Amino acid sequence: MERTFVADTLQKIGETVTLMGWVDNVRDMGKFGFIDLRDKTGKIQCFVGSKDDIQKVTVESVVEITGLVKARPEKMVNAKVATGTIELETQSLTLLNRAEALPIPVAGDGYDINEESRLKYRYLDLRRERLSKVLRTRSALVREFREYLYKDGFTEVETPILTASTKEGSRDFVVPSRMNPGKFYALPQSPQQYKQLLMTAGVDRYFQIARCIRDENLRADRGFEHTQLDVEMSFVNQEEIMTEIENLIKTSIQKMGGKLKDQVFPRVTYAESMEKYGADKFDLRTEEEKAEGVLAFAWVVSFPFFKKVDKEDAAEVADGKSGWTFTHNPFSSPIPEHIDWHLKGENVEQIVTAQYDLVCNGFEVGGGSIRAHNPEVLRSTYKIMGYTDEMIEKGIGHMLEAFKYGTPPHGGIGLGIDRLVMLLCGEASLKETIAFPMSYTGRTAVMNGPSELDPNFLKELGLEVIKKN
Repeated sequence: MERTFVADTLQKIGETVTLMGWVDNVRDMGKFGFIDLRDKTGKIQCFVGSKDDIQKVTVESVVEITGLVKARPEKMVNAKVATGTIELETQSLTLLNRAEALPIPVAGDGYDINEESRLKYRYLDLRRERLSKVLRTRSALVREFREYLYKDGFTEVETPILTASTKEGSRDFVVPSRMNPGKFYALPQSPQQYKQLLMTAGVDRYFQIARCIRDENLRADRGFEHTQLDVEMSFVNQEEIMTEIENLIKTSIQKMGGKLKDQVFPRVTYAESMEKYGADKFDLRTEEEKAEGVLAFAWVVSFPFFKKVDKEDAAEVADGKSGWTFTHNPFSSPIPEHIDWHLKGENVEQIVTAQYDLVCNGFEVGGGSIRAHNPEVLRSTYKIMGYTDEMIEKGIGHMLEAFKYGTPPHGGIGLGIDRLVMLLCGEASLKETIAFPMSYTGRTAVMNGPSELDPNFLKELGLEVIKKN
């Protein structure tokens, strides 16, 4: 018999159906009993008249149950459950996989279980209703983004995962090349350069659900890996991009039932945000709005292009050889009024970039800019940071060459999907929005990486591990 999902049984009263899923609960009443069966769509109570069937199953066992869907008597209706008006009268029960005693409980929200255990048994942790809902919310948000962008003339394009090491603000994770001993690929911090090259190629309106990998310090709202909605557009100005993204966010989130504080997102300059909030990300909600789960989006604009290097930050020291480094993105463009200063390397501390960040409820959820499409503007960015012509050519020569062959004005943004889902679901940590997140020490869930490599594999790669003192 064809499988029926639990949620569909409400329309099948009087019919015989076959359900498959997990035993959420067992109640042995002696000669008979009840099983609460759970699948991805919900739970249903199953009356089991066989004592043997009741005794052979355990909580979280996987079963197949065929039975008759019956309406419950009015006094037996359970209003707390979506299927509380019906139950399944079991005709046959097949045990597909018997579950042993679980190392962690899957009932409840799981917040009281330590992270190490939850990540070790993440495939069990994900069975709990809260996390199952989070994964469905994440999927629905991505679907809404895709549908909006397809309708608005965007083309989805995948860019490489194995690429070259570049200076984009964080440390790279690197991958050794067996075919090129002593040389390494880098995993992408973002698709930044490739999406700009797609603008050179004439794609015009691009997007991608992109994996971004950065070797940076971990915290509750940041990990080594994150997923972003990556967008780039040609022949646009800053206001046009911000309007497009604002409409995307409003349409997608409201379709999912999310509550927005403002239909027009406020614009706040970097200077204003620092003066008023002491940071370039802030929370505009009232206490009542916080309790209601309202999302308060705002744009932060008019950022300084450069800042003095933080000598305690190794990545900044490496990037800013002159003592200056970029605040957001070296591929950004100065605002038109400051391009002359930029090209001459004058008034560096006063140069403003055409950068815009999207913040929500105290978090940065996106950042983008109008890009430098003129090769001399991009070259000047690196000169201000103290790079020689030789270093510039080695690092971004491919971009400078591409820009010589007719690159249109363009700009875009990356929206953090993990953070948006975190806010939509009212979670406090990004880990709750990711199927298999890393621990706070950077170890992978379930598979326990990073791990040592087989010495023969290292030899094949031409690598030798030197232990630090």
